Amino acid sequence: MTWKTDLPVMLPVTKPEPEPFLGLKAWHILPVALFAILGPSLGFAQTEDGGQNPLVVLMNWAPLLLQGFVFNLVISVSAMALGTVVGALLGLGQISLIPVVRGGSWFVTQFFRNAPWLVLLFFAMFLLPFEISILGLKIPFPDWLKAILGLSLPVMANVSEIVRGAVRSLPSGQWEAAESLAYTRMQTLWLIILPQCVKRMLPPWMNLYSILTMATVLASIVGVSEVMTLTGQALASEGGRPELLAPFYGFVLLLFFIYCYPIARFTVRLEKKFAVIG
Repeated sequence: MTWKTDLPVMLPVTKPEPEPFLGLKAWHILPVALFAILGPSLGFAQTEDGGQNPLVVLMNWAPLLLQGFVFNLVISVSAMALGTVVGALLGLGQISLIPVVRGGSWFVTQFFRNAPWLVLLFFAMFLLPFEISILGLKIPFPDWLKAILGLSLPVMANVSEIVRGAVRSLPSGQWEAAESLAYTRMQTLWLIILPQCVKRMLPPWMNLYSILTMATVLASIVGVSEVMTLTGQALASEGGRPELLAPFYGFVLLLFFIYCYPIARFTVRLEKKFAVIG
């Protein structure tokens, strides 16, 4: 009789390969800035007619561009807040036991989720009135408010899907246990289901906010005075000098990168922390 003497050996756990671009550090922003701004500025250090250095011109306009970027952030936060509130209600409507509510919520979600963001923005800009008359009092309806409403529509639809998916991902035993304790459906949702869904919804919600922030530049097409609109006006004021294009738009790119990249890093950390198995 022969005995098998080789025992199974557990191989060491190999560290997973880092995802592309997620290994970037804060100091990597410096080469990006040098490439996007300083490089073109040094390449066109002096124009043929003896104009100012592009970097100097950019620094003169930087405070105004920063104000425009802050307005982009205001639009993104406002649209995200409005879309989250309405989208959460719409997502709960998708799991309703009432067929009409469930079907209507599903249709609205799918319609706005699959509609182009720019088209929705144009509809909001041109279909909404310029002012609202209430009891003889005319209240203006500014373009930036229309932009917030237009961008909140796709956010609403995506948040609705996030909520629906998070609720459906919980084991059915959670519902059965709550039912055995004589909880109503509303009590089960608010006290048991939704608190467990927060950690599942937070990473995709943050990803959606990053996408929305970068999409706020679409508001420039409809005339909202955000960073891209102000950049175009600044370039026009400088006589349309071609050597200014790369530094100015590189500066805008750098602003969005500095703001959105930490959100992406934090989202990855939350995904690892709140990893759901099964």
